[in-house]
Amino acid sequence: MAADGSQPAHGTRAGRGGMSDLMPIKSLAMMRGMDEDLLLTLKALSDRSRLRIVGLLAAHPMAVGELADALRLAPGTVVHHLHRLAEAGLVDAEPRPPYVEYRLRLQRLGEIGRRLDAAASPGADSPAQLPGPDGRPRPAFEAKVLRAFFAEGRLVSIPAQEKKRLVILRFLAETVFEPAVPYPEKEVNQRLAVLHPDVASLRRYLVEGGYMRRAAGVYELCARDEWSA
Repeated sequence: MAADGSQPAHGTRAGRGGMSDLMPIKSLAMMRGMDEDLLLTLKALSDRSRLRIVGLLAAHPMAVGELADALRLAPGTVVHHLHRLAEAGLVDAEPRPPYVEYRLRLQRLGEIGRRLDAAASPGADSPAQLPGPDGRPRPAFEAKVLRAFFAEGRLVSIPAQEKKRLVILRFLAETVFEPAVPYPEKEVNQRLAVLHPDVASLRRYLVEGGYMRRAAGVYELCARDEWSA
């Protein structure tokens, strides 16, 4: 044990073992057409400490300090593991002043279970098409992005990466607004606020991406051939 109470050697061995243990999974994934998003999640769960964090968060949300005490790990190590789990869409951070609590995304775990079951079964979804959050078949990349950024019908966050953000914007344009209908800015805000509180950013991105046009405070969907690819 290190001077700060952490167990770096133990965590390192688990990490190396996780990578090694993932190789058969990766081979199976390639044979079954498993997508990279699922592989990322399996990799995040291949570490013993991260699995223990998932187990603790399954009971109730916890702060970094509480997890560190329960796991007998340094807070910095716990933060690293939480970041890996968040990248895989498995945990969310919720400010609870003066702390930040982390909660397990049970819906995401259920989704992973269903996708693993589908990948192991004959007739599984083609990797070219996967269901999006609305259940409609979509190109695999778009479906993975949508399912990673939507939870319980709401947009969890606006992607920083442009390619992923465009997927979100296209989905909003398709599902929130109707073609050839003028929308006052107030109504645009109301419709977007149902999904995410930062309506100003979403409005701006929709206009900049060519999904909507704005004139005198009124918004309208652009023709699909004007939408960003």
